[in-house]
Amino acid sequence: MAFPEPKPRPPELPQKRLKTLDCGQGAVRAVRFNVDGNYCLTCGSDKTLKLWNPLRGTLLRTYSGHGYEVLDAAGSFDNSSLCSGGGDKAVVLWDVASGQVMRKFRGHAGKVNTVQFNEEATVILSGSIDSSIRCWDCRSRRPEPVQTLDEARDGVSSVKVSDHEVLAGSVDGRMRRYDLRMGQLFSDYVGSECGRGCGTGREDGGPARGTPASLTYPSLPQGPITCTCFSRDGQCTLVSSLDSTLRLLDKDTGELLGEYKGHKNQEYKLDCCLSERDTHVVSCSEDGKVFFWDLVEGVLALALPVGRGVVQSLAYHPTEPCLLTALGGSIQCWREEAYEAEDGAG
Repeated sequence: MAFPEPKPRPPELPQKRLKTLDCGQGAVRAVRFNVDGNYCLTCGSDKTLKLWNPLRGTLLRTYSGHGYEVLDAAGSFDNSSLCSGGGDKAVVLWDVASGQVMRKFRGHAGKVNTVQFNEEATVILSGSIDSSIRCWDCRSRRPEPVQTLDEARDGVSSVKVSDHEVLAGSVDGRMRRYDLRMGQLFSDYVGSECGRGCGTGREDGGPARGTPASLTYPSLPQGPITCTCFSRDGQCTLVSSLDSTLRLLDKDTGELLGEYKGHKNQEYKLDCCLSERDTHVVSCSEDGKVFFWDLVEGVLALALPVGRGVVQSLAYHPTEPCLLTALGGSIQCWREEAYEAEDGAG
């Protein structure tokens, strides 16, 4: 006798504050989960990077080596390495266990806004205010990047990496997706107004290197992009811009699938993401809240009050309804209402 499959649980949103951690790093510029969600990294304006167990509220290690504020960081798939970038124009590769700098890559002409490992953690990709994405080989001793992607016409604000794709957002109002298998570049214009009944313009098929794709609608106002990400299922891309709007696009066609409004994002580079089951769109806001929208319906599900000021960064747990937020010099850990902390972790 076959038993029926259990009904999936309705999605739960993290709205119970478990912890507030004073990071002691000046302003926290970014907070990031590691690959399995057990630990997190905080990037400080005091030039340090810190590793935490956020549920227990314990500091595990401090990494010092940047010459200016740290703006972004990421962990490798095996938790053995970290990479970070910051205002000193450097990209740093760290050994997690010892806290030592393994490599320091220099070549960007401006501050490094965003860093990511590739899937095997053999290459670091860094996006900079100098309008370029640079790819650094972690295994060789060569000081120059193995590849430079310079199609952006303004600063690169966001870079995300899948197994064969690089997704980049730029202040020039374009989201670019590099298909490394096909050697192609797909470019989506994201503007506050389209005037043609749409939110994006797609230009496909350009080479991943060489002549950049021209603007589809050069007369339209540019909407600086602050953050981009893939959906968990890899079918869609989410992009936020400084017109206080998030847009969900079909990754393959560039079709606009949904728009999400209600938060405030007009001045700062803020994070956005999708929840662990792709049910909700999540965004920071400049009014001290984190906003959750139902992905399909587009309606606001929750405006989570975090504090006074700008919620500059957030990170969503890869498999559980757990959210980290960064406001001022502290981070906050949130879980669903039914969550019961174990072993004094809450």
